Amino acid sequence: MALLYDYYGDLLTEKQKDVIDLYYNEDLSLAEIAEHSGITRQGVHDSIRRAEQVMREFEDKLGLVRKSVRLSKIADELDNMLETGIVSAKKLEEVSAELRGLL
Repeated sequence: MALLYDYYGDLLTEKQKDVIDLYYNEDLSLAEIAEHSGITRQGVHDSIRRAEQVMREFEDKLGLVRKSVRLSKIADELDNMLETGIVSAKKLEEVSAELRGLL
């Protein structure tokens, strides 16, 4: 959820950003956030769930986190090939095709 927040947090309302940040990044309890925000514990819970749903919907539509994670794995694979010196034409073709698919 923290990664989704990094990508899509700016698309949330200020209230949602605040409770998500306090809950996931500051590790505050629902009661602590409620006291800080001046709303009920249930209100905090509902706000967090709505924000999570919004961020999941953005990810479902845009896939930025999924693409970023995959690109990172591809970079690791390429680094490994360079470090070991084991590079096959077939593997390079696979990696190239996967990169093209992501772009």
